[in-house]
Amino acid sequence: MATIPWLVDVLRGAGVQVVVEGDWLNRMRPGSFDPIGVLWHHTASTSSATNPHPALNICINGRPDLAGPLCQALVDYHGVFHVISAGRCNHAGASGGSGPIPAGDGNTMLIGWEIDYNGVNQEMTAAQYAASVAATAAVLTRLGRDASYARGHRETSTTGKIDPSFIDLNVMRADVAAKMGGAPAWSSIVDNATAGRFTASASWGVSSFSGQRYGADYRYADPVAASDPAWYRFNVPAAGNYRVDAWWPANAGYNSAAPYIIATTTGNRTVSVDQRATGGQWRTLGTFALPAGDANRVAVSRWTTAAGLVIADAVRLTRV
Repeated sequence: MATIPWLVDVLRGAGVQVVVEGDWLNRMRPGSFDPIGVLWHHTASTSSATNPHPALNICINGRPDLAGPLCQALVDYHGVFHVISAGRCNHAGASGGSGPIPAGDGNTMLIGWEIDYNGVNQEMTAAQYAASVAATAAVLTRLGRDASYARGHRETSTTGKIDPSFIDLNVMRADVAAKMGGAPAWSSIVDNATAGRFTASASWGVSSFSGQRYGADYRYADPVAASDPAWYRFNVPAAGNYRVDAWWPANAGYNSAAPYIIATTTGNRTVSVDQRATGGQWRTLGTFALPAGDANRVAVSRWTTAAGLVIADAVRLTRV
């Protein structure tokens, strides 16, 4: 069985604060361990400044249904890495494959950070995020891998895991790439409240009804057989291929075929989405060739025969 006895030195070399928890070099599960990447989790415990690592004991010793250790390191409220194991841990389960991480035994392939926050009504702290990015960049450099080998458990899980909540994993990878000295992918988000970047007629109302909204509010309008789009303006840095993602709050009373218009290099493309479902998250509309320049690039149109309010909330472009 391989181990990573270099972990503490690599973390400290990256400026991460480390606490070594007992005999970490010999605390591990039986089985193979040959890591190629790093997997982020959240613990589901509520941490605080005065109780910064409530899940530490469980991560070391396990639960009645799952033997410990449950991660290589726990990241506490203050961003301190509590190093638990240099070997295989029960954190990843089966991998369904994500990016360059293949399907297979996730515990063999992945080093795991358990970030101590509940993921329901608590986000990770800025200190946790910064330390996790720095640690991930340092470990991937040591492994000879790039930032694409940093994944979230919800990306590899075969059982519907949701962790780590409340972070954009594409942005995380871009931040890791930047920390590693690589060029991060360009990405930009325009919300309906982004100054100078969103335009809509007076027919589009403003609502904060849904808790699934992006930002403070979103826009809505009745469907109509006329051109009255709400436009999102982006300053695209260079001609190329860009992934277009949209965010909307879902509701049974919203539109089942809301049209998104993408102004590509070869003309407008329309993608219809069901805004009654899959709300409160980024949903990919597709990858499109876009020209460089500052212009209206994506719109939500009211022109649909489907019933229900058409929603315009947020749009994201990412160069791929």
